[in-house]
Amino acid sequence: MFKDLKETIDAYLARDPAAQSALEVLLLYPGVKAVRSHRRAHWFYEHDMKFIARLISQMSRRRTGIEIHPGAKIGKRLVIDHGMGIVIGETAEIGDDCLIYHGVTLGGTGKDSGKRHPTIGNNVLIGTGAKVLGPFKVGDNSRIAANSVVLGEIPPDSTAVGVPARVIKIAGQKVDYASEVDQVSVSDPVAEELSAINRILSEINKKLDRAE
Repeated sequence: MFKDLKETIDAYLARDPAAQSALEVLLLYPGVKAVRSHRRAHWFYEHDMKFIARLISQMSRRRTGIEIHPGAKIGKRLVIDHGMGIVIGETAEIGDDCLIYHGVTLGGTGKDSGKRHPTIGNNVLIGTGAKVLGPFKVGDNSRIAANSVVLGEIPPDSTAVGVPARVIKIAGQKVDYASEVDQVSVSDPVAEELSAINRILSEINKKLDRAE
């Protein structure tokens, strides 16, 4: 247990330039507190004491702003940066050496039963506000850009961006459609819907004019 805790603290010190000392990480970082609480909750969950498991996880949620279902499986040296608003579902699995930023959801789509949440490989980075939804795998060493919505499997060593997310790099090489992905000039879906309605109304008015 102490070895795992030391490895986790060392991972925070290595990845967070704002971290000043091991004591600061241990006592003040909500991600460390949330994962430590989850380890206890998961033990109770695995031993079919699910009420106690949920009690621990909900108390941790109130303290840290990070909601991890006690059924989730979390590997070693997970770093949660800031952490507020993170949600990790019951059947989610996270590998070793991952980095997750605030506002991330590892959730389901509501269409699946049994395994409903994603499996995250080793050494995966998930950016701020990203949503990974469904029972598929995100491969080892992959990167999910901030605010992306991932709805399907991501190969290892990949970079995925957008809504819905598309893989733009694999093993450092751009894929063929990478040039089509524009993260700046993003269309407004509401404006597009209003424009479509206006076109339909215009067509109706033209037909009414002809009928008269």
